[in-house]
Amino acid sequence: MASEYGQEYRQVYEHGEHHQRHHRVPAALRAPFEARTWREFAYVLLSLPISVLLFTYAVTMVSVGAGLLVTFLGIPVLAAGLAGCRGFGALERARARGLLGLEVAAPEPLRVRRHGAMAWMGAMLKSGSSWRQLLYAVLHFPWAVFSFCVAVAFWASGWALLTYPLWFWVFPMYGGQGGLQLYGDEQHRVYLDNPFEITVTALVGLLFTLATPWIVRALTLVDRLLVHGLLGPSRLASRVVELESDRGVVVDTAAADLRRIERDLHDGAQARLVALAMDLGLAKEKLAEDPQAAARMVDDAHGEVKTALQELRDLARGIHPAVLTDRGLDAALSAVASRCTVPVQMDVDLAERPAPAIEGIAYFTVSELLQNISKHARATWATVDVWQVENRLLLQVVDNGVGGADASAGSGLAGLAGRLDAVDGILVVDSPAGGPTRVTAELPWRG
Repeated sequence: MASEYGQEYRQVYEHGEHHQRHHRVPAALRAPFEARTWREFAYVLLSLPISVLLFTYAVTMVSVGAGLLVTFLGIPVLAAGLAGCRGFGALERARARGLLGLEVAAPEPLRVRRHGAMAWMGAMLKSGSSWRQLLYAVLHFPWAVFSFCVAVAFWASGWALLTYPLWFWVFPMYGGQGGLQLYGDEQHRVYLDNPFEITVTALVGLLFTLATPWIVRALTLVDRLLVHGLLGPSRLASRVVELESDRGVVVDTAAADLRRIERDLHDGAQARLVALAMDLGLAKEKLAEDPQAAARMVDDAHGEVKTALQELRDLARGIHPAVLTDRGLDAALSAVASRCTVPVQMDVDLAERPAPAIEGIAYFTVSELLQNISKHARATWATVDVWQVENRLLLQVVDNGVGGADASAGSGLAGLAGRLDAVDGILVVDSPAGGPTRVTAELPWRG
């Protein structure tokens, strides 16, 4: 498994090196010719006509609808205006995705509880996402005008000044003057007409040309914030979706744990206890006619009882060991470390105990990571650090093994990441090929 992870990591690394070799030109010099720059500039150019149309539509529909609220007609007009803004919002999300590479999910759908036009209009007027998209239509217009003027002015000025040595001859030939006029009044006029001035003009144009992509990028950053904040789902809706997903992960994890426990009991302790009952039955039958054979069978049964008890203890440790409940993470993790195949240095710095559920997940996480080290890492030492930072519990497991572990490859690390994510935790894996491997887990404290 570790070698497979190492191969995947090397492929990604080699791809990154190949990618870097093709970009040895500094980003400042490369920016004016990058496709991203031209897409962002196209986004700014398109923003002006689209925002004019969207602003006009939104203001007109809201003004007409508000004016007609004294009659019943104002409600359908306002609902139609909000529906149109939702349609424009979908267009803007598609434009941001195509030109800015910004992925924004669609807002929460309308919750129409009954059939009919009145129910639809009521749902539209109660929808917070509809009003946010109307707000986007109003706010985006002045920003689109500003960003269009700034971007076009810098872009046109930069390229015009940069290419001035190629077209300055137009002035003396067709304008009757020495060149581009820098200053002029009734007595004096200054033209950029000698080689030095032409060169300086081109250099100034070069500075403008190199700075323009970054200015445009800063302008589109505001557009990204507007699209993400007003055209996407609300924070509350996103949180609900996240909690629903986490609930599904918790249910699936609990079901998988139950299946694992059932399998371990069925294949391990249960099978041994069934065999033990059969052996004791045979020993009982032989007790009168062959006491020595019965004694040997009882002795074998005694060994099976010890083995079954050990398997039950191991199973209990994997669920929630008694030492964790009684003495906390320090003692429980020390017991886990003592069973690891490599020497483990343990450092648990906790002034108090977190919530029992968080404590159990932390114990399970360290146990799984130490098992991975024993099975796959080929390490000679490992360290486990546990500490608290404000309202977060942090765990870090480090080993000097072969590395190459990847949480995105569908391994046990992916399961750990899902388990932590279900309680708003984070799992970060840093495992370059050749090692060392550093796995950091962050959990909410919830003491």
